[in-house]
Amino acid sequence: MNRTKHMLLQNMAWARESAQSNPAFFAGLARGQSPNALWIGCSDSRVPAEIVTNCSPGELFVHRNIANLFSTDDDNTMSVLEYAVQVLKVDDIIVCGHYGCGGVKASLLPPPADLPHVARRIAPLCALARAHSRELDGCASSDDQVDRLAELNVIAQAKAIRATSIVRNAPHAPAVHGWIFGLHDGHIKVLTAGERHATHGASHSASSQRDAAPLAQRHRAEAMAG
Repeated sequence: MNRTKHMLLQNMAWARESAQSNPAFFAGLARGQSPNALWIGCSDSRVPAEIVTNCSPGELFVHRNIANLFSTDDDNTMSVLEYAVQVLKVDDIIVCGHYGCGGVKASLLPPPADLPHVARRIAPLCALARAHSRELDGCASSDDQVDRLAELNVIAQAKAIRATSIVRNAPHAPAVHGWIFGLHDGHIKVLTAGERHATHGASHSASSQRDAAPLAQRHRAEAMAG
């Protein structure tokens, strides 16, 4: 049996089991989505957002790309952020990278001539690596360099998201988190703990105490159909 046929059979089994364990499950999904968090992660197949956080369908609004990069020049990413903050009104925005990231590793090597789209995509990562060259040169191994740059990348992307007018001007001031996932042990490490702008009475000190545990789904009046 080929892979795609197997996937379709697995889908049938999942749908059947989900309906049996919770008869109202699919009716709830059909009514609309009200995720609590926006997840911006890497496209790497080993870091599926819902699985590594043990979330159910409907709990996360997910955007993934190579090396979990954020750019205000990217309409794809910006439209996701805009919709998540202004329409879905998420409480949390999570940038989650991972150790051993191929995109990060590529940014420390000569630009791949045979992958022009990838080369353009990771150009900001190359710039970040140059900006932190002294620290990266002090790493014990090339793997340590990749992992440290992956951390610095998460921190930089979270900072960039926090600086956007979409987030700064949001009445509910979503908290922006920086996380990194360990392929070697499955654990998530918190790099930046839920900082937010102090807008409309929301204090920065209160936001820094946001819990980084798995996020529970909340209902909202403006939930939109998926």
